[in-house]
Amino acid sequence: MSRRWAESVESRRLGLGFAGHYMGWEARVVASTSAVDLGEAGISAAAGWRTRTLAILLVVVIAGIFWGNSRYPALMKRYHAGTAIKASGELTFGGVYPVDRSMPLGTRVWRTTVNWLDANRVGMTFAFLFGPAALVFLGTLRRRRTASKYLNALFGAAVGAPLAVCSNCVAPIARGFYASGMSTESVLAAMFASPALNVVVLAMTFVLFPMHIALLKIGTVLLLIFVFAPAMAGRAKANNVAREFSSGVEFVLEETWAQALMASLKSYAKSFWYVFRLAFPLMILAAFLGALVIELLPPQAFMANVSILGIILVALVAAFLPVPMAFDVAIAYIVMTKGAPMPYVVTILCTLGIISVFSLAVVGKTISWRVAAAAYASVVALGAAAGILTKVLG
Repeated sequence: MSRRWAESVESRRLGLGFAGHYMGWEARVVASTSAVDLGEAGISAAAGWRTRTLAILLVVVIAGIFWGNSRYPALMKRYHAGTAIKASGELTFGGVYPVDRSMPLGTRVWRTTVNWLDANRVGMTFAFLFGPAALVFLGTLRRRRTASKYLNALFGAAVGAPLAVCSNCVAPIARGFYASGMSTESVLAAMFASPALNVVVLAMTFVLFPMHIALLKIGTVLLLIFVFAPAMAGRAKANNVAREFSSGVEFVLEETWAQALMASLKSYAKSFWYVFRLAFPLMILAAFLGALVIELLPPQAFMANVSILGIILVALVAAFLPVPMAFDVAIAYIVMTKGAPMPYVVTILCTLGIISVFSLAVVGKTISWRVAAAAYASVVALGAAAGILTKVLG
């Protein structure tokens, strides 16, 4: 009996030992390979440093090429133009096709749409490449938000301001930010800051407008970033992107450069398709809708007598239109020099280019339509308030 009992104890000990060994081995396997879920945490927080390094390199190369070869040279050219700045297109600084009011509406809308797509081809290419790259990189970080919604908004503004992309081009990037796990307030703050708080655009604003007008413009943007964006933190729906978007890419913690490169490429390809398949069709639709609205607008719409209703209508239209970087500053200055009433000028300056039908559509499909509608209403309300304040104070 004693011998059987001893054998039983030994058998159990060996069994537990084997089970413990198996469980430990299984845990090591689970720890060594992890499915990438770019919606919730992107590449796992335990991703190897090689994968993170390649992700950083990808972001830096894409941004460096765009900023150095296109965006900042173009912005500096517009800045140095000063009071001689011009815009020959309805929604763009230039165009492939001339558009004349004597043409039929369909022709004008078609040509304005093509002109818009041509003017935005470089910025949109950057957005479609940079958004997925940011998604891959942010997915390698353990934390992408803080407990404070105001710090999150500040972080988003700090990220968005140097991006130097318009309200249209920032939309695909924002989708990548949100899918990586960034907070709603950070994403919205980045979207507001990119077209409005860029250092060159700010310099243009102070050069072309009186100090109090420039400060009024900045004040409305800061209200959007630090009041509206944090307010949306608790109102946005649960992050459905995390459930919608996941990748089957696997990697090991002790990864080689080859494994890290393969994981990064697979992750980037999946991220690119996730951003592109939604944003590209919306971009085409936004170009058409923007062209239709601007071509339906009477040529002398901003020269009419100032009224509260007129200010609200200007705000509604300006916040809808998809325009390129710094176009808001240029158009507001041009209509001011042509004699447009200052309340309309201020309304244009505080609404045009902050958001657009394209960015709102991407926000609606990515975060929620409630947040998109609130963003549009807030921009219109702040811009109209700025115009009305200018009218009251004379």
